Amino acid sequence: MQTIDALDSTLRSYLNQEQAQQVRRAYYFAEQAHFGQIRRSGEPYVTHPLAVAGILADMHMDHQSLVAAMLHDVIEDTGIDKLAIGNQFGPAVAELVDGVSKLTQMEFSSLAEKQAENFQKMALAMARDIRVILVKLADRLHNMRTLGVLPQDKARRIARETLEIYAPIAMRLGMNAVRIEFEDLGFSALHPMRARRIAAAMRSSGGNRKELVDKIRHQIESTLEQEGHEVEVIGREKHLYSIYSKMKSKKKSFSEIMDIYAFRIIVDSVDTCYRVLGCIHSLYKPVPGEFSDYIAIPKANGYQSLHTVLKGMHGVPIEIQIRTREMEEMANNGIAAHWLYKSEGQSANASHARAREWVQGLLEMQQRAGNSLEFIESVKIDLFPDEIYVFTPKGRILELPRGATAVDFAYAVHTDVGNSCVACRINRRLAPLSEPLQSGQTVEVLTAPGARPNPSWFNYAVTAKARTNIRHYLKHQTRDDSVALGKRLLDKALQVFDSGLEQLPAEQLQDYLQRHDYAALDDLLEDIARGNRLPPITAQQILGELAAGLLEPPSRDSQPVAIRGTEGFMVTYARCCHPIPGDPIEGYLSSEKGVVVHRERCKNLAEMREHRERLVALRWDEQVQGEYMTELRIEVENRRGMIAVLATRINSIGVNIEKISTEDKDYQFTYVDLSLQVRSRVHLADIMKRLRTVGSVRRVSRLKNEAPLRRPKQGASR
Repeated sequence: MQTIDALDSTLRSYLNQEQAQQVRRAYYFAEQAHFGQIRRSGEPYVTHPLAVAGILADMHMDHQSLVAAMLHDVIEDTGIDKLAIGNQFGPAVAELVDGVSKLTQMEFSSLAEKQAENFQKMALAMARDIRVILVKLADRLHNMRTLGVLPQDKARRIARETLEIYAPIAMRLGMNAVRIEFEDLGFSALHPMRARRIAAAMRSSGGNRKELVDKIRHQIESTLEQEGHEVEVIGREKHLYSIYSKMKSKKKSFSEIMDIYAFRIIVDSVDTCYRVLGCIHSLYKPVPGEFSDYIAIPKANGYQSLHTVLKGMHGVPIEIQIRTREMEEMANNGIAAHWLYKSEGQSANASHARAREWVQGLLEMQQRAGNSLEFIESVKIDLFPDEIYVFTPKGRILELPRGATAVDFAYAVHTDVGNSCVACRINRRLAPLSEPLQSGQTVEVLTAPGARPNPSWFNYAVTAKARTNIRHYLKHQTRDDSVALGKRLLDKALQVFDSGLEQLPAEQLQDYLQRHDYAALDDLLEDIARGNRLPPITAQQILGELAAGLLEPPSRDSQPVAIRGTEGFMVTYARCCHPIPGDPIEGYLSSEKGVVVHRERCKNLAEMREHRERLVALRWDEQVQGEYMTELRIEVENRRGMIAVLATRINSIGVNIEKISTEDKDYQFTYVDLSLQVRSRVHLADIMKRLRTVGSVRRVSRLKNEAPLRRPKQGASR
């Protein structure tokens, strides 16, 4: 257990006497504030903030961060407030402590919401001062080291949160040593038996590996020494969680994962890195496609190194990383390496600049997110470990997560470019917006004035920035659509009572809006479109005389509401029956989803008829626009290349295939299920007619999800 005297001797090695003394004073302040509080392990509570400060001292953090580490639980667990800390240690420290403190004064509906709100608050504090996250990571690291004293369910919850959020954040900030410890401690808490077995297997294989590792290291050192290079060669050991993850993702056994030997070569300069690379490639044969230059193009967290994979003696694969001493420090400690906090007037180094850019991105996401749970979902999406590097037409390099598409690229260039993109060129050829990008490609986004984000982009946009901006834009754009649809629904409901929205007295309508806390008529209409208010009941309430006692409204068949296909998010088309223009349809008012359009004979709609007040009579408008999803089942002979033949025929008609799957009917025939975008039933009939002309096609039918027609009972009149 660390003491304040041991910490003080570490501090005096890099801080001046006054700064070290202030950290000591913060310790005594925390000791007094936490007096009488005991940790679950039985130790005095002050041992925790002391250990957190010790972790930061090992990173050579500045004195304000260390003072904040000493006091980080004072606001949350004692009666001392932010103002008192500011008076004692200054406003900068008070802001740091407040940023790390949890939200203890608010009530939350769930534990997930509480965690999300806490992280959201911390992200806002990070935007003001990035040291907040470093104090928080040190706090979490000590909690993970002492996880064994907690109840198993709580320990597992903390371990899962650490693996999902804090380990990726440490990686994003380049703090590799912290990340590795987070992952190993979290893995041991979540899967103790697997961790023990892998650790035992590593110990038993250690003796066999040592001889070969020493032989490879000696060869590398001798070759480089002959070339006049003074280097340090270190054998890299894989950590527990890394081995487990690779075994799981690559479906390989422990022995296959451990067959790879990894070394790190530390040199004196960038120029030497490339010279050493040439020497290594002359010693062993490099594996094609396995070389990465992170010195010329650093990772987002500032990581720099040359990576190569070689075939060594007896065909043994060897992973080599070549980097300078400074790069080694950056790889292990990231933004905390050689910490010297920069004020706004001074220029931060590249790592700090990248970290701040990432935090500013978090801030933008937070501002556009609907709530804290949506925000933390976006953060998790954003913490991708693998990156690709693509080029703009002018040669600018953009870093994106693996699996990113042109939509992600467009939003990475600028939000306005993303909102107005309509197509893209990848390496000068037109390509779908949904095509995953590869490193080294040049991407050009084509935009059009008046274009707007498509809801289908959610299916393939992977970056948090793209998804947040799409969601934000569509939320604001749907208001006009909602108001227009709500007006049509209310008008239809009023027609039943021989009235209409235009015929209502203004004072009667205004009285209704005031009584129900609506600032304007548009707010009421939007609520109706979203399904939060039912049109028949709203119409009855507005017409005061009906509410006063008229039980049965006049019987009058009103015209169904016309669906035009331009209503946006407030009209959704049921995936169970896939209605298309020309189908008889009916609607169901769903809260927050608006009108959900079903085919009249849909099985699911039959179950909803108990709630008749939510059903809406619908018809397709004569000028209906857009393309609509539908599903076909094609029965074909089992023959090689049949799917390619069908896809070619459909492509020649100019129809998009969204999804394709197969299911064997028997040894002779196979079902091919297709999801297509069509304009109408006439268009669909034309497609089905052309598919039936393909050789080996036995039957083409549409998947409908229909309820069977009710047949009259025997003996009943017809």
